[in-house]
Amino acid sequence: MHDELEASLGGQSSILRVTGGSEVLDAVREHQPDLVVLDLQIGNMGGIAACLDLRLEQRAGRIPIQRVVMLLDRQADTYLAGQAEADAWIVKPLNPMELRQTASAVMAGDPT
Repeated sequence: MHDELEASLGGQSSILRVTGGSEVLDAVREHQPDLVVLDLQIGNMGGIAACLDLRLEQRAGRIPIQRVVMLLDRQADTYLAGQAEADAWIVKPLNPMELRQTASAVMAGDPT
């Protein structure tokens, strides 16, 4: 999956990877990314919980508004992504073109 992310979003963008959901908030605070891409299966916290954590922190004014794209395992997970307030989501397997288009739409303020 890292290769697909690199192919889709690499080039002019830099990609920072974390290995656990509990690392996402600290990475966001430190690096202030333009886009956060969360895998549903990220270790020790999960993408849904990490997204919820970001949303709670931004509502409390402790971090700026984050743009979040979730990578889901199955179509049924779209409900969870919506509840976590992800801006957009893609069901795996990843298609680099779809990911690039979704990321661009979210960055332009047009969530899909």
